[in-house]
Amino acid sequence: MCLLVCSGYSNVAAAGQWQPLLDNHLSQWRTYLGYPDTNTTVAGLARDDSGEYAEPVGYDRDEWNVFSVSSDSGEPVLRISGEIYGGIFTRQDFSNYHLRLQFKWGEQKWPPRQQLPLDTGILYHGTGEHGVDYWRSWPLSQEFQIIEKSEEGLTGDWWKIAHSQIDIRCVQTEEDGPYQFDMAASVKTFGGNDGPITCGASHNNEKPSGQWNTLELITYGDKSLHIVNGEVVMALSQSAFPEGDTVKPLTQGQIVLQSEAGEVYFRRIEWRPVAEIPDQFTAFFK
Repeated sequence: MCLLVCSGYSNVAAAGQWQPLLDNHLSQWRTYLGYPDTNTTVAGLARDDSGEYAEPVGYDRDEWNVFSVSSDSGEPVLRISGEIYGGIFTRQDFSNYHLRLQFKWGEQKWPPRQQLPLDTGILYHGTGEHGVDYWRSWPLSQEFQIIEKSEEGLTGDWWKIAHSQIDIRCVQTEEDGPYQFDMAASVKTFGGNDGPITCGASHNNEKPSGQWNTLELITYGDKSLHIVNGEVVMALSQSAFPEGDTVKPLTQGQIVLQSEAGEVYFRRIEWRPVAEIPDQFTAFFK
């Protein structure tokens, strides 16, 4: 695997300029699809006695066009149909970077989320094999949640993927209620083997459905920021994962865009390296 710190990147990238990740051929991406719904026909994929699929679709197979690119005013737009759980992930690993992209919701929904809000996410520091999480669809990683505003959450929430672990300043608004990011709260460890699996964004800053939203992820070392339409809604630190009796850092890996039973569009996906957390955001980590 080629890491951001290795010598394969251009002088432009080294200078901190924006580099595109999306083109018409998805040349910088691979795909992984997990276990389809029983109503999706997959030739050659084993089923059990109840008719459920007994194995995943796997890597780089997508005759259903779960992931496809079209042109909108001359620029590539990625459509994720959501029909099969899984993700499209970068061929390279990244660390210490600023990711910026735009998304908007489609309309189509698939089982098991036909009556639930549209849902997807940006997974970062993706490490190891895909399909190791609860939904058997994604790699060990941290999640920048993207979801329609609802009781299920907000865009910018953090979710544990597999056994990832993170520290966040979060508070419970009521006993046994959900956690929410709050700069005035004490630090709590989430995820890992036994910590809470999610912490909500500080506030909703998503535009109405059908409009393009700009999301930014800044990650440097073990720290990261979730930014929605220019406003920080989550600050995280101590990104890690437990392995046996030790905890190891989780600070580099693939960028993954989820397919999660709902239609979503992405465009203007780009990144640039960073040498530190930008000055305007350092207060989030004091």
